[in-house]
Amino acid sequence: MDQARTTISKIFNGEPRSYTRFNLTQNMEGDNSHVEMKLSSDMDDEMEANGVGENVNQHNRPYYPSKLNQHSPKTVCGFVIAILFLFIIGYLIGYLSNRSTDKTEISSDCPVFSEIAPVRAEAVYSLDWSDLRALLKKKLTTDNINSNLKEFSSASHQAGSSGDEALANKIMGKFKTFGMNPWTDEHYVKVHEPADSKNRVLFRGNVVGTTEGYLAYSAVTTVQGAALYAHYGRAEDFRRLKELNVDVNGKVVLVRAGLLSFAEKVANAANLNASAVLIYPDPVNYEINEDTALFGHVHLGTGDPYTPGFPSFNHTQFPRAKSSGLPSIPAQTITIKQAIEIMSKLGGRASPDGWSDGMLRDTMYKLGDDSDNITVVVSNSLVEKKIHNVFGVIKGYTDADRYMVIGAQRDAWGPGFARSTVGTSLLVELARTITDMIKNDGFKPKRSIVFASWSAGEFGSVGATEWLEGYLTSLNLKTFSYISLDEVISGFDSFKATASPLLYGLLESTMKQVSSPVDATKSLHEQFAGSSWEKSVMEPMGLSHSVYPFQSFSGIPSLSFRFTSSSKSYPFGTFEDTDQNLERYTSFNTLKLAKTAGEVAGLVTLRLVHDHLLKLNVEKYTSVIRNYVSQIRSKVESRQMSGRLPSTVTMQWLLSAQGSYDRAASALVSAIRNSDLEDMEQCRIINNRIMRVEGSLLSPYVSPRESLFRHIVLGSGSHTLTALVNHLEAIKVGLESADVDQFKNQFALATWTIQGCANALAGEVWDMDNEI
Repeated sequence: MDQARTTISKIFNGEPRSYTRFNLTQNMEGDNSHVEMKLSSDMDDEMEANGVGENVNQHNRPYYPSKLNQHSPKTVCGFVIAILFLFIIGYLIGYLSNRSTDKTEISSDCPVFSEIAPVRAEAVYSLDWSDLRALLKKKLTTDNINSNLKEFSSASHQAGSSGDEALANKIMGKFKTFGMNPWTDEHYVKVHEPADSKNRVLFRGNVVGTTEGYLAYSAVTTVQGAALYAHYGRAEDFRRLKELNVDVNGKVVLVRAGLLSFAEKVANAANLNASAVLIYPDPVNYEINEDTALFGHVHLGTGDPYTPGFPSFNHTQFPRAKSSGLPSIPAQTITIKQAIEIMSKLGGRASPDGWSDGMLRDTMYKLGDDSDNITVVVSNSLVEKKIHNVFGVIKGYTDADRYMVIGAQRDAWGPGFARSTVGTSLLVELARTITDMIKNDGFKPKRSIVFASWSAGEFGSVGATEWLEGYLTSLNLKTFSYISLDEVISGFDSFKATASPLLYGLLESTMKQVSSPVDATKSLHEQFAGSSWEKSVMEPMGLSHSVYPFQSFSGIPSLSFRFTSSSKSYPFGTFEDTDQNLERYTSFNTLKLAKTAGEVAGLVTLRLVHDHLLKLNVEKYTSVIRNYVSQIRSKVESRQMSGRLPSTVTMQWLLSAQGSYDRAASALVSAIRNSDLEDMEQCRIINNRIMRVEGSLLSPYVSPRESLFRHIVLGSGSHTLTALVNHLEAIKVGLESADVDQFKNQFALATWTIQGCANALAGEVWDMDNEI
């Protein structure tokens, strides 16, 4: 038709003066689309742009178009016939083109995800937030979760085993049925397995019971030493022993399981030159059989410790290396029965107040003496395993190259029902639910969602860390969040979470929107938050949390949460981690709790991919940084007054860096208030600034090989703000480790890391605060 109209216009020596242009504008928040009809002439616009807008020629003479009445009737008749002929041809062309288009319409049976580029932002329609919430709650069902739990339960699926691979194939199959294009990530990692000659523990020359469990990455050796009971093996426990003038040097330290990771217990003992560590589950914490073995690892880090800081791909050629987090002393778990045989016979002085509250039979919890000799034999074998991570993706419709990750550990020492089966089942159910919302309900996420099933989680988030190491340069620029589904259920009367400060606000608002599984008349927030939700719910992020490498190594804002017991520790890392025991620990509410956990993870996910702007609160870090700076300032001034710190150490630059971050965060919030949220490019610019914050808090002055967790707020090592506070404490008491020059160096580097984060948040280089 356009061709016909153009031809007709040329015949009459004129141009089409106007046509109707429809501009379909759709509200990204879910409002009904409206049609804007505008009459215009593209040709007029083009002419005016080129300065040819008036109907006069260059000589300023009137211009007269040719006149039809100057032609003969035969000529006029010919014109009319030609016009009719062209009109009919144009109509037929248009009609046939329309039929052809109808025939090539994509069938609804085609996969919802393909390799085509996402549609343009102005053509994307997304559901209202209230609609999304209702859909998630409706589609995420206990029946489906229960079906997944049965399908993914496995008696044996240790990392790299045939059982682990079978589960990986099942997950791949599920992702395919959801319309995804799944892929795998293959790594060759080194792990410890028990040797044929099993590990042994001897007390006063006699073998103590049967040692079935083991701790991967322990030093492989045989040592002897006098027994020493050290409560939980925390740093404060060893300080207590020092106050009592108890020497740890050369001792075999016995500690309870719980409160901190096995690796941290062993590291604390090794720092004081202990010869070995034995870890046992005390009945005051664990309701397990006396002969139940404990399994775990003692690498003070995550990932393959023999490829520190770089990925364990089979094609990589790196020099032989070891993580600095590998312990130099042997460590071994013992059962309750073995612990009774040793602890009930220990001599020596009574333990400090609060240390004798355990429930080992016939045990006085004495500290031990030099006659209580223990021999520890560890003969684990180091083997190479091929592991697979499995991925599926839902691609965003606006910013497909910006994505969040939801992950769950797949492997376990034994049945691992709470450790891995529940998380894997929820991962698959969330993938099914969200893809169904896209296929059948019109949901179009703005950003992408990656679903990940990790292997070798039991050895210290090995599969996840190797993936992060392999793709770090891409991930820390494009990944805006990570949610872990590991260990989401181990009880029912307590709700705990750990997260980046950027995600605190989103988690709190989500808790207010999800009903409590314990009391449906209350929200999670009402049920568990108390007078201060942060004090009641949030806990420090540590090495035992599977989100730790994402947060502190890669600088990706991360979240993990769990329903747990306030009184007893769940038997993770044992063969008693079964579906029957989980039902007992949850008072037979496992499915209710699983659905609620799925709603929490699902709503956080949907919020992060639905809204124009990322729901990450950059102002939260203002108070976090200010709190650390306040502590450091107080201690610096105190040490200077006592003469232990020179007056040349000034707080000026640290205070200035803190102020720069405050101003940058406030400026961003102001920019958001004054921005047009319908402007997708403006939203993308703002989101890019938000995404820079976490990664900019990774110290650029630390080698990942020497200190993997470079985050100065949530990481570990001498570069962190916590380390600065502790260093000042060491200077106060005059410890040998208190090196003033080292403190000054780390103080300066931390200062500039904060300033660098402020600069990144500020945006472009011309917007940066250069007051330092």
